[in-house]
Amino acid sequence: MNTKIINKIKCDELLNQIKANFREEVYLVGGSVRDFAMGKDTSDRDLIVAGVDARDFAERVAAFFQAAFVPLDEVNRIYRVVLPDKVNYLDITNPLGGSIDRDLARRDLTVNAVAVDLQTLEVIDRFGGLNDILSKRLNAISEQNFIDDPLRILRAFRFMSILGFELSDELTEIVKKHVSLITLPAVERINYEIMKLFGGKFAYEALLTFNNTSGFELLFPFVRELKQVPPNTHHHLDLFMHSLETVRQIQLIYDRASEPVKSHLEEISFGVHPRLAFLKFAGFMHDIGKFSTWTIEQETGRHRFIKHDDAGAKLAVPLLKKMNFSNKQIDYITMMIKNHMYPSQVISAPELNDKVMMRYVRKMEDNAIDVIILAMADRLSALGEAVTEDMVKQNISGLQRLMNFYISVKDSLEPLPKLLSGNEIMSILSIKPSPKLGKIINELHEAQLSGDVMTKEHAIDFVMKFKQF
Repeated sequence: MNTKIINKIKCDELLNQIKANFREEVYLVGGSVRDFAMGKDTSDRDLIVAGVDARDFAERVAAFFQAAFVPLDEVNRIYRVVLPDKVNYLDITNPLGGSIDRDLARRDLTVNAVAVDLQTLEVIDRFGGLNDILSKRLNAISEQNFIDDPLRILRAFRFMSILGFELSDELTEIVKKHVSLITLPAVERINYEIMKLFGGKFAYEALLTFNNTSGFELLFPFVRELKQVPPNTHHHLDLFMHSLETVRQIQLIYDRASEPVKSHLEEISFGVHPRLAFLKFAGFMHDIGKFSTWTIEQETGRHRFIKHDDAGAKLAVPLLKKMNFSNKQIDYITMMIKNHMYPSQVISAPELNDKVMMRYVRKMEDNAIDVIILAMADRLSALGEAVTEDMVKQNISGLQRLMNFYISVKDSLEPLPKLLSGNEIMSILSIKPSPKLGKIINELHEAQLSGDVMTKEHAIDFVMKFKQF
């Protein structure tokens, strides 16, 4: 494995340039080394420089590569150098405790505590990290490190999600022993780790394992209600497991998706995390309105959750604010929750034609793909005795048709023009500002979405219909 790491470094033009032109004591550490050991390439290289000030060194490296210098954390002396290609970057800091050995000893997991001296290419592995990488196992360096920074508990599940590794027995015991401390770190740091977890390929497995600890409900208190809703004729799983299964299905759909769909979900649209992470988090929360809307029909015994989509979207807002999501992120997640049944309603139209599908596209805009995938995942996660194989097949086929339609028209779409202003409508109808005006504006917009109104003349004719009321 050492040979694999060294060969990766030797083939890395950026690291070779640093080695040739900077004589300082520089180490490649952490995730960069872990990725190289696993045979992966990386655009994110973590460097520790000893004996000189990290800021001074980072500024000189930035100048050498004509790159951007970005101070990330002045208190902890962490600096980023963003290369001109805007893809590759270096995170540079000084060693904690003044030496590489002390720095590695204060890290969270053994797989993140391997370093390579760039000048000598000596691989420094004091804690068996390379063996743990080979065994696909997450191990703690020390229990005290998790006490000192309880966020490392959540980071363990984050790396489980990203790498697909299992927690060792020792780490599992440490997590269970100290998981009550998990809410102590700053909310911003917790939020970052949660979204990194949801962005991982193995998020379902990590969440399932995390659920074996009391910390899960400390971070996600709403799951207590999800766990109270049992399976029913339409759901083979209880509501909590249905929610987790939805996360799993979103990942599976992404894995086999076409390139346009994958590219869309990999976009960074709401912050530092890809759309896929937010979509899986929305999938986790999509049914939080069911507990408050849950009724059981006395005659049939059928479980009903009327308007749970609307209720869930409203319930999510204060929860997401408390978790420090931005307004843009909250808008996206609540839109997913509110509309998760909408695509299946669209394809259930008596006649699924271009006009019906275009209305969906116009309403969902940039989120059209996301909502379809959530609807697919929801369908595949609900396979109760009343759900036949043919029902699932027809639903997925219809949703795929809607997806294909969106992909075929999205590049030619232009924003809907504003055909009439509120003042123009008031003038045409001789009315004043009122609830009636708002209703007319909304109905005009709906008519545009459906393609029934396309010109200003059409809009005037449409508005004139309200003159008699």
